[in-house]
Amino acid sequence: MTMTLYCFGESGHSYKAALALELAGLDWAPVKVDFFNGETRGEAYRTTVNEMGECPVLVDGEVKLTQSGVIQQYLSDTYGHFGGKTPEEAREVLRWVLWDNHKLSANAGIARFLMNFLPEDKRPAEVIGFLQARLKGAYALLDGHLKGRDWIVGDGPTNADLTCCGYLFYPEPFGFTRADWPEIDRWLSNIQALPGWKHPYDLMPGSPADRA
Repeated sequence: MTMTLYCFGESGHSYKAALALELAGLDWAPVKVDFFNGETRGEAYRTTVNEMGECPVLVDGEVKLTQSGVIQQYLSDTYGHFGGKTPEEAREVLRWVLWDNHKLSANAGIARFLMNFLPEDKRPAEVIGFLQARLKGAYALLDGHLKGRDWIVGDGPTNADLTCCGYLFYPEPFGFTRADWPEIDRWLSNIQALPGWKHPYDLMPGSPADRA
């Protein structure tokens, strides 16, 4: 049975789930969510798709899941990909998923939205500066951890990699330049070399070009 992922191309959290599905070679299809015209804020979406009003949402038969980290864990538990090879690795993967959602993706997602998807006169410079300072610390930690490593945990790609890269392939400026972080740059190249890798705007429907 084909799984369904409610998502849209600009969503870094959706990309994490879509990338896990695609790299695992699972049978799935995207359903575009019209975030920028308010679909996730509407009663119909919150009643029938996700009461939290967010993406992604995975539907696998009778199973419906929200939150990218939960979706990634479900796919690992159910289909056997990217969860870590030992209980110790699995815990370390979870540690990085939690860190990413709190320290990296949360700040990157908000900074990117404020800098690119709001009118220029509504972009709060002080808030953006605060977020970019927090991001700089996160990049430094990740860059340091990757020295001498091809992957964040263990000897192959895991959900730790698929969550932490979620926003780092997007072209819009939000305070991240790959060339400034050589270990992150090398690691992102490793991910891009995986069979089945696709850029978020190629993997999911929707991009800023659609609204240009």
